[in-house]
Amino acid sequence: MATYSRQNIFFKKGEGCWIWDINGNKYLDAIAGIAVNTLGHSHKELLAALSTQLSKVIHTSNLYVIPNQERLANKLCSISGLHSAFFCNSGLEANETAIKIARKYGIQKGYSIPKIIVFDKAFHGRSFATLSASANQRIKNGFGPLLEGFLRVQLNDIESLKTVVRQNKDAVAVFLETIQGEGGINITDSTFLQQLSKICKQHDLLLIIDEVQCGIGRTGKWFAYQWSDISPDIIPVAKGLGSGIPIGAVLANEKCSKILSPGDHGSTFGGNPLAMQAGITTLEQIEREGLLSNAMHRGKQILDSLKKNLDGLNGIKDIRGKGLMIGIEFNDDCKVLVEKAAKAGFLINVTENRIVRILPPLIISPDECDYLVKNLISIFKEHLSQRL
Repeated sequence: MATYSRQNIFFKKGEGCWIWDINGNKYLDAIAGIAVNTLGHSHKELLAALSTQLSKVIHTSNLYVIPNQERLANKLCSISGLHSAFFCNSGLEANETAIKIARKYGIQKGYSIPKIIVFDKAFHGRSFATLSASANQRIKNGFGPLLEGFLRVQLNDIESLKTVVRQNKDAVAVFLETIQGEGGINITDSTFLQQLSKICKQHDLLLIIDEVQCGIGRTGKWFAYQWSDISPDIIPVAKGLGSGIPIGAVLANEKCSKILSPGDHGSTFGGNPLAMQAGITTLEQIEREGLLSNAMHRGKQILDSLKKNLDGLNGIKDIRGKGLMIGIEFNDDCKVLVEKAAKAGFLINVTENRIVRILPPLIISPDECDYLVKNLISIFKEHLSQRL
């Protein structure tokens, strides 16, 4: 089906932060499969672990105990401070699970249509529930009527949030990304998150923090919300957790872990042995290779260099980011930069038509960062000069 606007590039192999097409052209991968390839391409330890698991068992289903589920769940709960995990296959499924938990929580409180507070420019997926929670009207067109029960407010506007909470006694949860990825690398203020957390506690609202794109070390901490010293009730994660193997997870505190009962929810493939091994190995290598620190320092290196060379340039509105999650916002449509960058040997992404998104593997080196920034600056300046 014609559901993607693809670049006409066919890849045949990858190594580290680099990937080659069938014609032998080499590219620096600065999008990492949309924040998925945490360990880059063809990581030796990951390949060895997956190969070993493939030779043992790939799938058994959740009708039976899968020991590596418990192992990965324990690790995820340890680094998040939460109580238990549910495994699925993607960020969409993780967010769908979180919504179901919140809805059932509201039903248990006696609300006929529990309300969930969501935010402008949010993106949580393309199922009916996650599409309804997302903000982009373009991706909703043609799929109505969507799921009711979502209340939308402006990100980082605490007074707007207070008003919605005050006016909707059947609100049961607040659902947001710590950093909006598809929405344009929009960063939730730490002060706003701390105030939001207090409001959730005061009004018995579940705090659901979507870390599908910004989690698993991408910002320099295990989870982006940890920069703000808060404790969510539920955390959906996915993307970078499997370094390319499909995986999703929902982490929950003790209270939220008890809301769903056997039969309420499930997944045929979720938590399969291969995906669990991918998750375990990814987290192990992040620790062994010091990738949290690397993400923080390399991200600062890229961001500082971009700001030094591009700040104040006519045609660029803003440069922002946290760790290796960086956005360069142009004043006008800049989708053509994806093709221009590819021709120059770089893979980038443009979201919301005007925002270049940089999401390289967490293993990127200082020299690769310098190489990336030097060439991106050249491409950006050339593009802007042609538009004057």
